[in-house]
Amino acid sequence: GIRTKPIIIGPVTYLALGKAKDDTDKLALLPRLLPAYLQLLSTLADQGVEWIQIDEPILVTELSEPWKRAFGSAYEALDTGKVKLLLATYFGQLLDNLSLINSLPIQGVHVDAINARAEIEALITQSPSDRVVSLGVIDGRNIWKTDLSATLDLLEPVAEKLGERLWIAPSCSLLHVPVDLDSEQKLDPEIKSWLAFALQKLDELEIIARALEQGRPAVRAELDANRTTLDARRRSSRVNDPAVKAAVAAIDESLGRRASPYARRARKQVALLQLPKFPTTTIGSFPQTAEIRQVRRRFKAGEIDANAYEAAMRGEIARCVEEQHALGLDVLVHGEAERNDMVEYFGEQLAGYAFSQFGWVQSYGSRCVKPPILYGDISRPKAMTVEWIKYAASLTNKPMKGMLTGPVTLLNWSFVRDDQPRSVSCKQLALAIREEVLDLEKAGVRIIQIDEAALREGLPLRRSQRQEYLDWAVESFRISANGVQDETQIHTHMCYSEFNDIIDSIAAMDADVITIETSRSDMELLDAFEDFEYPNEIGPGVYDIHSPNVPTQEHIVKLMRQAAERIPAERLWVNPDCGLKTRQWSEVIPALANMVAAAK
Repeated sequence: GIRTKPIIIGPVTYLALGKAKDDTDKLALLPRLLPAYLQLLSTLADQGVEWIQIDEPILVTELSEPWKRAFGSAYEALDTGKVKLLLATYFGQLLDNLSLINSLPIQGVHVDAINARAEIEALITQSPSDRVVSLGVIDGRNIWKTDLSATLDLLEPVAEKLGERLWIAPSCSLLHVPVDLDSEQKLDPEIKSWLAFALQKLDELEIIARALEQGRPAVRAELDANRTTLDARRRSSRVNDPAVKAAVAAIDESLGRRASPYARRARKQVALLQLPKFPTTTIGSFPQTAEIRQVRRRFKAGEIDANAYEAAMRGEIARCVEEQHALGLDVLVHGEAERNDMVEYFGEQLAGYAFSQFGWVQSYGSRCVKPPILYGDISRPKAMTVEWIKYAASLTNKPMKGMLTGPVTLLNWSFVRDDQPRSVSCKQLALAIREEVLDLEKAGVRIIQIDEAALREGLPLRRSQRQEYLDWAVESFRISANGVQDETQIHTHMCYSEFNDIIDSIAAMDADVITIETSRSDMELLDAFEDFEYPNEIGPGVYDIHSPNVPTQEHIVKLMRQAAERIPAERLWVNPDCGLKTRQWSEVIPALANMVAAAK
């Protein structure tokens, strides 16, 4: 049979990831949890399993002393001698937990050598002399080819010291990358030559293993081909755009600063927009019906031309505007019928992006996404949304929001190039979105929403490393948003996240209005605003769009009253938690009717 290494989440990480709804001490559950782990290990041992990988990724975070002691007690209990335990970490550095992991009674340790390369020597020096050391030298979270020669430069002296105790592996599970690059028949050949999906990463691993066992001459052809590809990518004019690099180099503080502070802007916006108390709006998208998807499929297949496609989308936009008028919403949206995805739609129109056919990866649960590939310097050849928004605005005398995806979300929901800092790519995206914002303003759009649904997703796992990320992420948002006049109202939207520990950074974004998810937490997420006086306007979501349930007017009023206890009523907006693309019109209409009635 096949030698199999089962993989399970470790007991300490399992408890750490749990969320207590009361004052329960999560660590107090450890003695009750460990017998279940022991039973599982025994069952696997009875099946002939030799090694079990136990994932404990919280070892790359800051741990208090009680949590560190929990590791000691947990692994003392699990050290039964029936199976060998490979304790695995990934996505960061061990730092102060390096000595902890070396003190545990385990037979092997796996570290993410992509993120923790500087710790390899200390890990090897401090590890017990009989312990297996598994080094994750192939990036399991991104899709670029590995520099095989540089990896061998790292591994050869380690292999000389450890011999058979050295294992090599991807840095983490390969579920974060697509399966097989060979499936991509439409991807640009030059860009395709730079990539490695899961199967290709395993091929790279095999080449490295062969080189370590037999010497580099045994894989000379593969190493030469790898070097040629990497050099070609590095020199490619498709990757490097001098004009974009010059624009990033010219960024200064003024690009991210509004002309006036919020209080002065707000007075001008109130005078211009003439909105009622508790203004109502939606987050952007309306139902992506089967009819819309069918038209898009036919257009992509060449069955209808661009004129027919545009006419169909205009019809859907007109319907969306008409329905919002009938509902009595105060600030309208065009519904985004023409958009396939909030990242892909923009990436398709930006230079520096490419797209796969089958590059699906798991997002959460059974939901999968197909991230675009950010391979080069980013620029905006032409306006991306202006004509659609202008058309929608022509159908109403009410304010029409321009809808954009922000630079941080575009970055965090893409496969991002690995040859420059992510902060640089983010600022390139910010400059491109800034151009779109200014074009929307020139077209007469006075409310522009720049979604940053994924702001929190880019946070480093260690709190001590987060501020650097937040600094450039907030700067990028401000660059994209803050070139407009005082009268233009900037909104941003953030999806299902907890904001208490980054509320200072959210305030620093200086959006005129922020909309956030709060209905599923029963307004719990607004606790962040009890001890922090958020200066601008807030739209706490009052309608959970991930449920088909239609909220009652009474329920929405209750949530609004809870919100008003934390936020002054004159700064409150009323809106759903998120976009409505996944819902049906039969659900959306009554839910929004109740929302509007509750606001009134």
